Amino acid sequence: MALQSMTGFARATGAHDGMAIAWELRSVNGKGLEARLRLPSGHERLEPAARQRIQRRFARGNVQASLSLSTGNRLAQPVVNDVFLRDLAGLAKRLVEQYDCAPPSADGLLALRGVLELPEDTMGEEERARLDADILAVLDAALDALEAARREEGEALGAVLSRQLDAIAALARRAADDPAREPETIRARLAEQVKLLLDASPALDEARLHQEAAFLATKADIREEIDRLDTHVASARALLAQGGPAGRRLDFLAQEFNRESNTLCSKSNAATLTAVGLELKAVVDQFREQVQNLE
Repeated sequence: MALQSMTGFARATGAHDGMAIAWELRSVNGKGLEARLRLPSGHERLEPAARQRIQRRFARGNVQASLSLSTGNRLAQPVVNDVFLRDLAGLAKRLVEQYDCAPPSADGLLALRGVLELPEDTMGEEERARLDADILAVLDAALDALEAARREEGEALGAVLSRQLDAIAALARRAADDPAREPETIRARLAEQVKLLLDASPALDEARLHQEAAFLATKADIREEIDRLDTHVASARALLAQGGPAGRRLDFLAQEFNRESNTLCSKSNAATLTAVGLELKAVVDQFREQVQNLE
């Protein structure tokens, strides 16, 4: 499976018996999958089927789907529901006589829901089913286009993340190979520090100072952090190669990268190692920011 971004836009059009059908889809980042539909009045029945189609395609992202229908140059002549209008007029007349209300106007009565019906409202079941099928077919085409757009951006994101993983791996190697981690360098630095302490206060126990220095040297060792960074890089590369909805798992690895880089900085015993740790934190932040866009 290919990686997908959670952002994208698509539009698809079609027609049914002279009626123009258009779907516009927009997708943005989201913790889960949320579908929001905007349908013309009278077509709310399409919402369950449209929502199911979106849910089958995507795992994450906020998807907004908007349907528009147009008759073009063909005028859609409304149909007056005479029975309903007659009942409303009779009710209005009784209210005027009994409660001395102001008489209703013609445009006021016609504006009431159900008095005027568009041709779609008077369709038979078979014709309505054919219209719905055509509308949903256009939605499928729009979803195809949106999926393609998300995959295209997902491919670009994958390339960016891969380069950032290369940078993280290279910085881990720089930390591992830093001369400040050489045993002789550490030994010489600790010996110098012990000597300075003894010169300043001869009463200090030299053997105890050497023990404490050895303990601090062990505590400052970053071998475990480098090993974990290498492991996390390998896991992240495997997720990128696998594709599919990998955003959540990569976000977890980004948190692990951040934890290891913080620990590396706190254990640093030299300015060069601290510089590597700070650079590592910057790359990890960029990695996590890009991961937020993945499905």
